[in-house]
Amino acid sequence: MPPAPPQSDAPGGSWSDWLTDRLLRGLIAGALLLPWTTRPRLMGWLVRRVVAPLAGWRARARANLAHVWPDMPEAERRRIADAAADNAGRTMIENYDIAGLKARAAAAPIGGEGLALLERAHAAGEPVLLVTGHFGNHEIPRAALVARGLQVGGLYRPMKNRYFNDHYAANMHALSGPVFEQGRRGTMGLVRHIREGGIGVLLFDLYAGRGAPVDFLGKPAPTLTSAAEIALKTGAHVIPFFGIRQPDGLHFEIAFEAPVPHGDPVKMTREMTRRLEARVRADPGQWFWIHRRWKPERQAARQRKRAAASTAP
Repeated sequence: MPPAPPQSDAPGGSWSDWLTDRLLRGLIAGALLLPWTTRPRLMGWLVRRVVAPLAGWRARARANLAHVWPDMPEAERRRIADAAADNAGRTMIENYDIAGLKARAAAAPIGGEGLALLERAHAAGEPVLLVTGHFGNHEIPRAALVARGLQVGGLYRPMKNRYFNDHYAANMHALSGPVFEQGRRGTMGLVRHIREGGIGVLLFDLYAGRGAPVDFLGKPAPTLTSAAEIALKTGAHVIPFFGIRQPDGLHFEIAFEAPVPHGDPVKMTREMTRRLEARVRADPGQWFWIHRRWKPERQAARQRKRAAASTAP
């Protein structure tokens, strides 16, 4: 049963949040009635042409691109920003069709140096931590493993819109478990799952103000070292993976890369980031440029504050 509208703009959720959730729920429900070859195209178009401009995602993506690649022609920035919004829309509707997601993931070509290690570790009951970023469809590799009979746990960051988060979280649990909400309790649950010989997934490419000094695409992007720390704590193999969308926009290739060696957590995180960078440089339209990865406006404010402090009498 859908949640009732809020009585006020209380911390639990505002009218804007409720209306946004109503819109997205309606789009998702309507799209799921369409054939699977039609719905990703439709949702990609709607997010690219309607949602991204209204939500400010297009402007944010273009600002991120200008921050990272200032010499890039504006027309190319527009193209990549639109491709990123299209990919986000496709990914959303793909991940809301659990049965279809598993079926398409099971049929996708899968390989890479890390796949054999993953299979050996699982057979031996050794812990595995899979790491990735918001590239292509990051749930496709997880769905492929679930289709093979494996259970893959994960940690997710709850949405700020609590109305949308209700069904977003439920959908993540529906694919495979155990799934934990980000936080101390959730992290402890994931650590326990991995330590007991389970497989876990973490995405590491979101902004973290108190994160480690890690550059992404040549610009400072503070990053949590949680994945590396969990791997060191549990002895888990760290295997980067990617669900790469193919040119037709409908099919995928799944790659499990060579493991990241254990060592200093910051160095491990930089190596994970380097793997993601290579994918983004090869096909920038598949990465979620709509995220606030660098927050350049915040960095500029800090620089101005430091400059002012250094010149103060």
